[in-house]
Formats: sequence, structure tokens, C-alpha cells
Amino acid sequence: MNAGLATHRTTTSRGARVRRKTTLFIRQLRRDLFCYLFLAPFLICFLAFIIIPVFMAALLGFTSYDGFSGLRFIGIDNYIALFTQDIIFLTKAIPNTVFFALLVGPGGYLLAFAFAWLIHQLPLRIRDYYTLAFYAPSMAGGVALSVVWIAAFSGDRVGYVNNFLLSMGWIESPVIWLQDPKHLMNIMILVSLWISFSVGFLAMLAGLQTVNKELYEAGRIDGISSRLQEVFYITLPSMKPQMLFSAVMSIVGTLKAGSISVQLTGMPISPSYSGHLIINHIDDYAFIRFELGYASAVSVVLLLLSYFAMRFAYRLFGEKEETRA
Repeated sequence: MNAGLATHRTTTSRGARVRRKTTLFIRQLRRDLFCYLFLAPFLICFLAFIIIPVFMAALLGFTSYDGFSGLRFIGIDNYIALFTQDIIFLTKAIPNTVFFALLVGPGGYLLAFAFAWLIHQLPLRIRDYYTLAFYAPSMAGGVALSVVWIAAFSGDRVGYVNNFLLSMGWIESPVIWLQDPKHLMNIMILVSLWISFSVGFLAMLAGLQTVNKELYEAGRIDGISSRLQEVFYITLPSMKPQMLFSAVMSIVGTLKAGSISVQLTGMPISPSYSGHLIINHIDDYAFIRFELGYASAVSVVLLLLSYFAMRFAYRLFGEKEETRA
């Protein structure tokens, strides 16, 4: 009897705590209702275009669906097939994506910081012109790809690269650059580095302007004797938020850069899958083969890769919590 009474009291006390927390939450909600009204447009868009699509893609990854017939639940068969039977994914998409990401991600990130730092050293009256010159290619996007780079790497004698190499006598016949599997990936990397000066580049440039100049004077007193030491010991630690933002934008831009091969070659599938990235694999199964369930499974894998890459970026540039004794 005593045990039953104790259980009843425990249940009653838990119910009372839940009611108190609910009442407190409702009071805070009413108090901050005006703030939530201002946040409502963003929260609705975030829910409609981020949370719900990700949730639906995760669910579709466990189904067989072609967009026309009904859904058929197949469990983890898509993931088993992806890692055991999909030869193109295992031998082309993953190696190409890793190679592309390792060169374009860190390479574009370092180039963006290097040129942002160099532009920051220029006089203020001409700094904006150089900033616009470096930022403009990222705004042009597909137009620049179709006009500049396709003309440059055209496979006939009129192409800028072939014309220059023929005039110098370095080649005897025109090279079909964009259709040759040996050259396509290198051209994709070159183009990606060219358009890598995007929002992350502007964030770095803004971060450089927020560094306290008194820190450099204090550093010289403490023994810093070169500009390189200033960058490592003062500049980078002082602009970690901007570096983190740029790293995240670089990761996102690198992993969704599959459209470059499509725009350069004019085909949904690159020759011999030489420029085939994971995002191209998703487009292949989703919009060409209409295997939406399988494409959703590949999307989930790409989402997990992006998550772990961003966690790595947070470990590098995120603020570390101080442990108290």
C-alpha cells in the first residue's frame, strides 16, 4: 500500500511539473508573440523548403517510386544496391567527387583568402574595383561557362587554347578538350576555381576589415617579425566566424557543382563518366531514369557527406568552449 501511494505521489508530482512547464511556455509564447510574428516568414520557408523536402527524401530512399505509379516500400534495398551493385557510383561518382572536392574545396578556399588578403592591402579607392573583378565570375555562372570556357576549349582550330597551342607549334592537330575523358576533369577543376570567389570571398574580405589594427602593433612588440606570422597568429584567429562561413559555403558549392560538366559538354552524362559527380548521379536516376526512390537514397548519402564535412569545418574554425576547473 505504501509503495502504491509513493508511486501515485511521484506520478502526481511529474504531472504538476509538466503542467507548470507547459504554462510557463505558453506565457513566454504570448509574451514574445510579436517576435515570433517577425520570424514566421523565415520559419515557414525553412520548414517548407528545407525540413519537409529533406524528410520526404529520407522517406523516399526506402521506397521504389518512378513518379507515376504508387510508392512501394522496399526497406534498405536501395542502399544495399548503391554500395554493392552500382558500379558507376563506386568507381566513378565517389572517386571523382572526392578528387574534385579535395582540389576545388581547399584550393578555392585558400585562393579566396589569399586574394582577399592581397586586395585588403590595396588603397581603399581602388579596392572595390578589384573586389568586383574577382566576384563577377561567380555572378555570371552558367553564362560565363557557355560563352568564355566553351569558346576557349573548343575542339576546332578556332578555339582559343587550340589556336594558341597550334601557333606555338606545341600540338600538331586540334585537341577535343571537352569530349576527351583525360582533360574534362582538369577543365572542370580550373573552371570551378575561377568561379570560387563568391560569397565566401566577400565574407573573408569583410572579416579582414574587422581585425583590430592594435593587435598588429602588439604582435610586433611580442616578437612577430613578418607578414606571414601576422596572418597565422593574428589575422586568422581574429576572423574565425568569417572563415567558418566561407568554409561552409565552399563545401556546399563544391558538392553541388555537378552542373559544370553538363554545361561544358552539353550532355547530361559526361564522356566515359570522366566528369561524373554524385550530384550528376542523382540527376541521372531522378530525371533521366525516373528512379526517384534510388535517387533519394543517393541524395541522403550526399547529405551525410556534406554534414560530416561541415562538422570538420566547425572543428577547425568554430569557437571552442572553455572548460572551467
